[in-house]
Amino acid sequence: MERKLIALDIDGTLLSSQRKPLDSTVKALKALRQAGHLVIIATGRSRLLAGSVIHQLGCTNYIICNGSAAFLDHEQVYKHTLDRKVLTRMLDFASERKVDIALFGLDSFARVTRFDEPRVLETMESFGQKAPDYDADYFAQHEVYQGCAFYDQSRDAEFAEAFPEFRLVRWHEHSVDIIPNPGSKAQTILALAKRVGIKPENIITFGDGNNDIEMLNLAGTGVAMGNAAAHVKEAANLVTDTNDQDGIYKALKKLDLVR
Repeated sequence: MERKLIALDIDGTLLSSQRKPLDSTVKALKALRQAGHLVIIATGRSRLLAGSVIHQLGCTNYIICNGSAAFLDHEQVYKHTLDRKVLTRMLDFASERKVDIALFGLDSFARVTRFDEPRVLETMESFGQKAPDYDADYFAQHEVYQGCAFYDQSRDAEFAEAFPEFRLVRWHEHSVDIIPNPGSKAQTILALAKRVGIKPENIITFGDGNNDIEMLNLAGTGVAMGNAAAHVKEAANLVTDTNDQDGIYKALKKLDLVR
């Protein structure tokens, strides 16, 4: 069997609704690595927020910040930070509209505005995280790989038109991720596959959210979780069971990659 690259999202995919990986998932990933396949976590989280999952699953390869950084054997091999001039303009634009912005480095993050703390807290708690601390000077002191803007869908078109240099990917009813354009998990997966000599048709991706659609589309086999929205499932070649019902293991077994 040719070597595969298997890329898996974290929230709603690798983690159950209890925010823990299932035993079947842990065993399946171990079996994939033992068979010589390249297992990669591909998440919208920063390294700081993904670190506990990376450690728990014993993964040494990971794509973070929606593709803005990538690591093989814990060594950074890809970097795409947000353009500072455009980001400065966005911060002013958002502040005029009282929209909160949080910024993410690899191992730190901060909210650089504080207009609506309850909305920020509710959004971050949706995946088990606390609200970022406020640090007005964070932007001046850190490289920024990704941001979050806390606004609802009524502002989608307004921000998208004003900032074509960024991709604004909705992941919550009150928040979008801010990433470079072009930039995505998908593009970074392709770059890593080329680097290690794995053909695109041997890429398998697992996901459940809007920021997973591109990587489901690009893969030789894109697997949507059973808990994904209908439009995400439409992007996949295969729809498996949910993140609470051994979805990852069942798909890998169907693909003859685990027993």
